[in-house]
Amino acid sequence: MSDPVTPSAYAEAGVDIEAADTAVELMKGWVAKASRPEVIGGLGGFAGLFDASALTRYTRPLLATSTDGVGTKVAIAQMMDVHDTIGHDLVGMVVDDLVVCGAEPLFMTDYIATGRVVPERIAAIVKGIAEACVLAGCALVGGETAEHPGLLDPEEYDVAGAATGVVEADRLLGPGRVRPGDAVVAIGSSGLHSNGYSLVRHVFFTQAGWELDREVPELGRTLGEELLTPTRIYARTCLDLAEQVEVHAMSHVTGGGLAANLARVMPVELGVALERGTWTPGPVFDLVRQVGAVGQEDLEATLNCGVGMVAVVALDAAGPALEVLAGHGLEAWVMGEVAVDPEQAGTVRMVGQHPGWRA
Repeated sequence: MSDPVTPSAYAEAGVDIEAADTAVELMKGWVAKASRPEVIGGLGGFAGLFDASALTRYTRPLLATSTDGVGTKVAIAQMMDVHDTIGHDLVGMVVDDLVVCGAEPLFMTDYIATGRVVPERIAAIVKGIAEACVLAGCALVGGETAEHPGLLDPEEYDVAGAATGVVEADRLLGPGRVRPGDAVVAIGSSGLHSNGYSLVRHVFFTQAGWELDREVPELGRTLGEELLTPTRIYARTCLDLAEQVEVHAMSHVTGGGLAANLARVMPVELGVALERGTWTPGPVFDLVRQVGAVGQEDLEATLNCGVGMVAVVALDAAGPALEVLAGHGLEAWVMGEVAVDPEQAGTVRMVGQHPGWRA
């Protein structure tokens, strides 16, 4: 019979319990900042607690939930040894999937898997998550850090998260509210956000052989700095927009690109032609296109091309919507109109050409 596993044997197997405990101590202060009055207890329990009596102010509260990760963008963070921004990406990917139906994000949990727990690195990741939760008005109520020696290399990690939100049933946004004549309002992205990095890495690293410290004149900074730009978090802005103007639907532009994600909130009998001529995507998108010789359709099916969120609003609300978004410091513009057209029914099409882009 083999000897029972002892703590020293567990450490020899590659799992450092003391390092994990140190990481928890380092992250406690950041988690405490990402709270709400409804949160019960603190970090360290087996489950996060949230006082559901807060929902009694709703007539018919609908709970919404979302889970996501940040894909291969974590590889950029690891290569640059910068870990306090990837949490912004995680929160943005999760909470902004909630807000498109009109739901207010309430609380979030995270999961970090790593080959070796480096307390300062784990704390930096959680710091970014907590800071982004504050921006989203969402509490960080718990999480898990798992050490996976042999499965992940010592410097590797991956992050994922899940969040819960709430929306009043009669304020639920979606295809059922969209009408012919609605204006399609684009809200600018901060850059690549967290989708399409497999393509981006292939173009810049494999095809072009560029390094992350390469100064890129078109970007005005290094390639690494551009690729690690945090995902913009729209949650509070979108909730405020829905409070102030008649919003019918919203779409978070993530994997699949602009047209495919907007199609998810379009009724099958209606369609939209999105005018490329209404905006010029940021230089990183044109750089991917030119350096990688990526066709425009492939580019648009993979990257957000400068649009991180879309709001479908009543036609007479378009102007006020742009004012609200400008008040939040966001670039926004009308890029199309919902129409009843046999050629457009059930589809979202990109038409025209971006100013300054060659076909």
